[in-house]
Amino acid sequence: MAKAKSKDKTIRRRVSKRNTKAVIDKYDLYRQAVQSPETDVDFFKRVYKELRGSSAEIFREDFCGTFLLSTTWVKNRPQHKAVAVDIDPEPLEYGRNHYWQKLPVLTQKRLKIFEGDVLASRLPEADIVAALNFSYFVFKKRSQLRAYFSNVFNSLRKKGLFVLDVFGGTQCTDAIEDKEKRPGFTYFWDQESFDPVTNEALFHIHFQLNGSKKIENVFTYDWRMWSIPELRDLLDEVGFKRTHIYWEGTTRNGQGDGKFSRTEQGEACLSWIAYIVAEK
Repeated sequence: MAKAKSKDKTIRRRVSKRNTKAVIDKYDLYRQAVQSPETDVDFFKRVYKELRGSSAEIFREDFCGTFLLSTTWVKNRPQHKAVAVDIDPEPLEYGRNHYWQKLPVLTQKRLKIFEGDVLASRLPEADIVAALNFSYFVFKKRSQLRAYFSNVFNSLRKKGLFVLDVFGGTQCTDAIEDKEKRPGFTYFWDQESFDPVTNEALFHIHFQLNGSKKIENVFTYDWRMWSIPELRDLLDEVGFKRTHIYWEGTTRNGQGDGKFSRTEQGEACLSWIAYIVAEK
């Protein structure tokens, strides 16, 4: 899980600089641990075709970080175009050096990188706007999140879709640290705190290379946990016609299977992930 950015300079940088003396490529470890851009692009294409009956061309990735998802979108089809938006120059520079430069020249021209705030006026229009990895959780006030949703609505094309991911579950109110083994390293998702009065929570990502000391707080996220009903109400307020919930299925042992189906009824469980898709 995770990305984030904010208009507030005091919290908008997502990357903690502490405890990173070991030589690691934090963005590559993040990619291996939590990103699945090909799966996401397939989901976007499927849902747009399902809801709109046609194919999307222009994709905008808000809070894009290294914009790996935008890179994957433009590589998927020759007619695909993408706009990557983020306020932090560090991950954008990483994306230019590691992803954008590896694209053929003609494909590079179909990907525009926009260093700026997602609340800025006149953001480039798109058929699909996505805010993934729970990045919009950085907006802790309802008025801020409403302003962002309104900005997205105004920048979508006539048949546009807005795609958000969201997570929750009873486990998300506990201070808990999960870890998962990956080839060559271990990934830690650490929830340090949760305040039920404000629904604010503090999360960290740690990494441990095989045979090395654990590197803590490589990424830190200071978020408000938003619920699906709250988000749907806001999307309705700013003008979206309909919202749909795509809920992740489970394996036999109760783990998420990465397959998302449209539903109007979720499941009360320790931890869940879903997409919200809003139609303009």
